[in-house]
Amino acid sequence: MDQERTAFISSHARRRATEAGRAKPKPKAKAKAAPADEAFAMPLSSGAYTGTGQYFVRFRVGTPARPFLLVADTGSDLTWVKCRRHAAPAPAPAPAPGYNYGYGAPASNDSSSVSAAASSPARVFRPDRSRTWAPIPCSSDTCTASLPFSLAACPTPGSPCAYEYRYKDGSAARGTVGTDSATIALSGRRAGKKQRRAKLRGVVLGCTTSYTGESFLASDGVLSLGYSNVSFASRAAARFGGRFSYCLVDHLAPRNATSYLTFGPNPAVSSASASRTACAGSAAAPGARQTPLLLDHRMRPFYAVAVNGVSVDGELLRIPRLVWDVQKGGGAILDSGTSLTVLVSPAYRAVVAALGKKLVGLPRVAMDPFDYCYNWTSPLTGEDLAVAVPALAVHFAGSARLQPPPKSYVIDAAPGVKCIGLQEGDWPGVSVIGNILQQEHLWEFDLKNRRLRFKRSRCMQ
Repeated sequence: MDQERTAFISSHARRRATEAGRAKPKPKAKAKAAPADEAFAMPLSSGAYTGTGQYFVRFRVGTPARPFLLVADTGSDLTWVKCRRHAAPAPAPAPAPGYNYGYGAPASNDSSSVSAAASSPARVFRPDRSRTWAPIPCSSDTCTASLPFSLAACPTPGSPCAYEYRYKDGSAARGTVGTDSATIALSGRRAGKKQRRAKLRGVVLGCTTSYTGESFLASDGVLSLGYSNVSFASRAAARFGGRFSYCLVDHLAPRNATSYLTFGPNPAVSSASASRTACAGSAAAPGARQTPLLLDHRMRPFYAVAVNGVSVDGELLRIPRLVWDVQKGGGAILDSGTSLTVLVSPAYRAVVAALGKKLVGLPRVAMDPFDYCYNWTSPLTGEDLAVAVPALAVHFAGSARLQPPPKSYVIDAAPGVKCIGLQEGDWPGVSVIGNILQQEHLWEFDLKNRRLRFKRSRCMQ
């Protein structure tokens, strides 16, 4: 799954660098900003209990609000839910112009389409039952210029805007797009001790009536956290301090281990003064680190970061600098939709060689899809060996270092077996910092000030 997604990310970046671009949409009036200290949060948990490497967020949409469990994906710009319309949908348009994004199960030759209503009847969005649902006409500027995943078919000017959102693994989501209201729980001084519910209006929402592939069996859809003018993250952050943050619990944590996806100021990672003064927007809280967030048009909707290098046990590895340079076919992104961290060949070989050198005393074992796995069991006691795992650090611009816990890069693959949890990516290409390497850290994406802040955290509150 990760290999398919990474291959797409690299091809997407190359295409973005050369394409002429779409027509520019007309500017829209800005929504009224929330008070500086106000925020809202949605519960976030690991999907390991379903056998997937994704993280799920609980999302309430429609009027009256209905709860859904969506994949939290920083690589998507379309939020969609499985949907059933009151009338039979029109025949699907030809898929040729569809829009590719990357996570999912291994590709299948089975092109049969699954009805969204049939797949999980307990949680299906019914737009005809939502008082705030508004379909977007296929003839509108929003459909033709602002939604890159929309299809060209437009039988009549008032017909709904159709989409086919295709993923690299061959899976796809199809339906029509509109807007609706999400219900959020506010926090802050105005909210008081009791949580105050509010509506976030005008959320771009895909009503997916059918899909192919197995990628979406465990969830009700996708929450778009990518950098795009139509993503949920960008729209919500614009109202709440220009930033959002998340904390990923251990990827093997039980189902009831919950953290939060937060929109608005998060005092744990950014200075309280950052919300009040323009010049303080780049201030990090004590213990937090920060680095520039590269909102590069060639990488959209992904979030790129400037990597200066990687070290093992304090020794900076010899990796060509162009590997981290977007201008020269490289670069690095943070991606919540990829599980294992993927390093392009020059970086991968340097890192696994350095880690492997420190683990040379352990017996090697073979286990797909990993290249370096070790028998970590003592032949005398049957317990895990007390072996020191070398310290890995990713060095970002601005002297910020990500120093993940050993379990995030030497991972438990089977009873008594640990593997170096990194994958090799093609060069030239983009390196991807996956969600396992991000786990047990609080990450803040400050879109307004173009800063990424992070700090260690157990995440559970």
